[in-house]
Amino acid sequence: MTDLHEDPASGRLRLDKWLWYARFFKTRSLAARMCADGGVRIAGVTVTKAHHAVKPGDVLTFAQGRHIRVIKVLALGVRRGPAPEAQALYEDLAPPTAETAMALPISGNRPPGAGRPTKFERRATDRLRQDG
Repeated sequence: MTDLHEDPASGRLRLDKWLWYARFFKTRSLAARMCADGGVRIAGVTVTKAHHAVKPGDVLTFAQGRHIRVIKVLALGVRRGPAPEAQALYEDLAPPTAETAMALPISGNRPPGAGRPTKFERRATDRLRQDG
């Protein structure tokens, strides 16, 4: 017997399952943790339960990496399928733009004195020590 929250025929599906089906999270437990931490909003209301039911037409807001995703649920899905099938489950209302992609720091550039030196910087330091 299936739960009301897990029956696509009823027009509702668990939030953690839908996020996993739509491939926003690699595992269902990561999706459930995001829900439990209050990181997902449905229509502006914070959700703290992974079993909260979603239906087509709901608008979800959550952070994914450095981007804030605003997603409209179009369909529920019945499995975690390939990427094209997953992308048919939602409409991205606020896709990441080129400006936000440019705002990401390049991994090789970092402020002086921040963190461990790179391999290049360490070799330059070693060369200075050998010459002296």
